[in-house]
Amino acid sequence: MPDDFDVQACIARVRAGNERASAALIEHLHPLVRRLVRNHLPRRESEEDLMQTAFIKVFQKLDSYQWREGFPFEHWVSRLTVRTCLDALRAERSRPEWRMADLGEGEAEWMDFLLNRQAEPPAQSPSDAKAIVSRLLAQLSAPDRLVLTLLDLEQRSTLEISQITGWTRPMVKMRAMRARLKLRQVARRVMKSEFTEP
Repeated sequence: MPDDFDVQACIARVRAGNERASAALIEHLHPLVRRLVRNHLPRRESEEDLMQTAFIKVFQKLDSYQWREGFPFEHWVSRLTVRTCLDALRAERSRPEWRMADLGEGEAEWMDFLLNRQAEPPAQSPSDAKAIVSRLLAQLSAPDRLVLTLLDLEQRSTLEISQITGWTRPMVKMRAMRARLKLRQVARRVMKSEFTEP
């Protein structure tokens, strides 16, 4: 981390909505957050995803940060990052695996639709669609769940999501594209397990 980086001035610009300052703050904090994530990485989480989650929390809670003598901003970020990793570890232990056989009839039809096995959406209640999407989303990382929930379920704009998360708009679009791909991979993995189990 460069010694001449003015953290407090950068934070003031980030709070004022300056996207370049947000990018500069991420660049400044990246080595610290990466090191902490690598030291506390849960088995099923990717390093990139967990770092994204940590940065989301930093930007979401930035307004609550108060400078204090002897307590650098990086210490505050370190606590948030470690807490994020511990939350992910707890979630990993409590998140059970599930299979296609666990789904109800309506949910199974929605799964077929999502995997492009049937052209028309099922006529069943929308609650089945919501249930299957919730099950699939639970298998994704926190940043992926967040971007898909905000963009696809809550119908928020990329500008709104950028303001909520601190990501740039292109980053929101890229994250959403990758998250949708991962969602399909989760669905395919669930379907494949039905035919490979003894």
